[in-house]
Amino acid sequence: MKDEVVKLVINIFERIHPLSENLKEKIFEGSDVIHIKKKDVLLNIGETSKYIYFIYNGSLRSYYLDQEGKDNTSWFLFENELAISVYSFFTQKPSFEAVETLEDCVLLRLSFKKLQQLYLEFPEFNYIGRILTEQYYIRSEEKANSLRMLSAKERYQQLIERYPEIIKRASLGYIASYLGITQHTLSRIRSKV
Repeated sequence: MKDEVVKLVINIFERIHPLSENLKEKIFEGSDVIHIKKKDVLLNIGETSKYIYFIYNGSLRSYYLDQEGKDNTSWFLFENELAISVYSFFTQKPSFEAVETLEDCVLLRLSFKKLQQLYLEFPEFNYIGRILTEQYYIRSEEKANSLRMLSAKERYQQLIERYPEIIKRASLGYIASYLGITQHTLSRIRSKV
């Protein structure tokens, strides 16, 4: 199983920049494949993120608690995406968000320490890391802009266009909180779309 998962990750990385055989071996040696059950928590609020995850199979979400203790979904993550608490992982400080599985998942896990070693040993991996970070930042900016500038209906339509299977894979409560609306408002929007 690990061979298959690492091969997929390497193929995704190589769409950004070719990898040397030595780097491919180090990624294989430094990572491990884990199987996680639905509703398991990969990172709790207040913990320091020690791993970056590549989603081979399944889906996850990250969430934070507002001042009233209400759960708010900040991200949905699916196959072929990286799952990470950016702030906590890169600063190695406690996280303000949690990461949990929405479905049973198969994940490739790489520790912060191993990632830093790969960056030191392989300059090409720094380039890949930069491109992935830029993509994550752009996605974050798109979400912030959609919350500021799009109507609730437009945000819902945008989400469905990007992730049409989301209705089957995430609860309406999680989707509503991700969109910054109530579940009642989401139900009203869905009945009109």
